[in-house]
Amino acid sequence: MDGQRSSIAVVIPTYNEAENIEPLVGQLLALPLNLRVIVVDDNSPDGTGQILDRLAAEDGRVIPIHRPAKLGLGTAHIAGFRRALADGAECILSMDADFSHNPRYIPAMMDKMRECDLVIGSRYVRGGGTRFCTLPRKVLSWGANAFAKVMLGLRARDCTAGFRCYRREVLERVALDEIFSEGYSFLIEMLYRTQRLGYRVGEVPIIFENRRRGASKVSKREIYRALYTVLRLRFRGLPWERWAARYRAHRTHEFPAENAGAKGK
Repeated sequence: MDGQRSSIAVVIPTYNEAENIEPLVGQLLALPLNLRVIVVDDNSPDGTGQILDRLAAEDGRVIPIHRPAKLGLGTAHIAGFRRALADGAECILSMDADFSHNPRYIPAMMDKMRECDLVIGSRYVRGGGTRFCTLPRKVLSWGANAFAKVMLGLRARDCTAGFRCYRREVLERVALDEIFSEGYSFLIEMLYRTQRLGYRVGEVPIIFENRRRGASKVSKREIYRALYTVLRLRFRGLPWERWAARYRAHRTHEFPAENAGAKGK
């Protein structure tokens, strides 16, 4: 892990986080870790992008990625992951910009990476919890986690958490190009794919603090997307889909010329 500590990237998607981004970046760079901060900003109208440019000019460890419009949380993560991989990072963290994920937990997450391939900053393991969250928000989070765990067989307790650390190999193998989930459903699909590939998933306790500055990004649309993603992932693995896949594989093997001709048309 000492070698990995020298190649850490933190990916932060932002949209209208001018109040939070500068103090957050400052706290990250103050950690006793050799890390870079990659911030993917979706053309925030509140000037978040301009703040990032100033921070990057002051410190080369800050890497802003400017996108032309609000293109979604999932693609923002992927853009940041790709930059981190291109820069040679061995461990890639993702977190929110609103201080709901406190940087003080990152050293513990890095220590957990000694034995895991994906580490989640978790609200639902012993020692974890939430602060400043309303009862409806707590019920929504608990229900989404329970639904994802039951439907997809996920073993992590906090399946919707965005505070994570991935080993490089995981992001290289998880087929980022095939993920089209948007919003917070992206996090569920990433965990699902990582578990299916057989990687070790661990959790460390955190206290999730609901944002106190800026506007929440959680909406009814995000909830519906997450429900759809869970159902999509679940039902594509039903027995009759496996039978259909075997039938298609059998036909390809039995009639290779016919299939090759079809592809050429």
